[in-house]
Amino acid sequence: FHAGAKLYFDFLNAQGGVGRRSIEIRQMDDGYEPDRCAVNTKKLIDEEVFALFGYIGTPTSVVALPLANRAKMPFFAPFTGAMALRDPLSRTAFHVRASYNDETALIVKQLTNLGLKKIAGFYQNDAHGKAGHDGMTLALAAQNLKPVALATVERNSVEVATAVKTLTAAAPDAVVQISAYKSCAAFIRAARKAGYGGTFYNVSFVGTQALADELGKEGAGVVVSQVVPSPYNAANAITREFSAAAKKAGNVNVNFSSMEGYLAAKVFAEGLRRGGKPTRDALIGGLESISDMSFGGFQVVFSPTDHVASKFVELSMLTGDGRVRT
Repeated sequence: FHAGAKLYFDFLNAQGGVGRRSIEIRQMDDGYEPDRCAVNTKKLIDEEVFALFGYIGTPTSVVALPLANRAKMPFFAPFTGAMALRDPLSRTAFHVRASYNDETALIVKQLTNLGLKKIAGFYQNDAHGKAGHDGMTLALAAQNLKPVALATVERNSVEVATAVKTLTAAAPDAVVQISAYKSCAAFIRAARKAGYGGTFYNVSFVGTQALADELGKEGAGVVVSQVVPSPYNAANAITREFSAAAKKAGNVNVNFSSMEGYLAAKVFAEGLRRGGKPTRDALIGGLESISDMSFGGFQVVFSPTDHVASKFVELSMLTGDGRVRT
């Protein structure tokens, strides 16, 4: 995500930036731990950065957003689909990606259209997992269904033995996974070793390429929902633009995460341009004025009463040879 965002900002700066001002993107590592994220966020706010951009994860973003709100600092394009960050509306928070409710709704629709109704849930035992779990149960309830079994894994852990035992005992048609790539990969491997023959569905946060790399050949048939257009489909104008920029830079891996970072940076810059003045209030106003704009085929719709740009979701599948098919 960071590499994709920096790719666009570097390109923009080379063209003179926005209003003859360049954009500097700083990166801090919170280890995907909320406490460390809070410390980092306070430090950035104390340093009076212009905006908080591209936070990775739900549990981290959940602790950062109240700090951003208090500082009246824009909180832009967090890499999470959690409803808790979207509802109620925060004046400072803007979301480029669709929600986990949108992703899980498509997953459940796909499964039920295939006649698969015994659906289990494997999710991270924190705000991220709960957000995905809530979306899945909501989507199932709309079809008069309930999860046949549920099991959790701790954040930053691959201890999945208990979860595998619980879920395979229910013999579900499919398992919907809401966790990070290492725990999801560990679960898939262990479940298959235990004789489970059903399918696995993941939401976009898993990190598609990371999951594919972790699973290798064992990734064949694993489904991941996506919230940005495929970075591998040259039919999309944004894909052609992003791929050409990545090729020219020579140091950016082309995947869904870097594509999302690139798109987020592009939308952020458009908000700055529209705002005119280099102030936080002007940025917020500029973003809210993007009422319906295509970024190379990716539609962005903001307003003063809606800070969620997109509901775009599609499904992709790992092929087992490191590639992703959409």
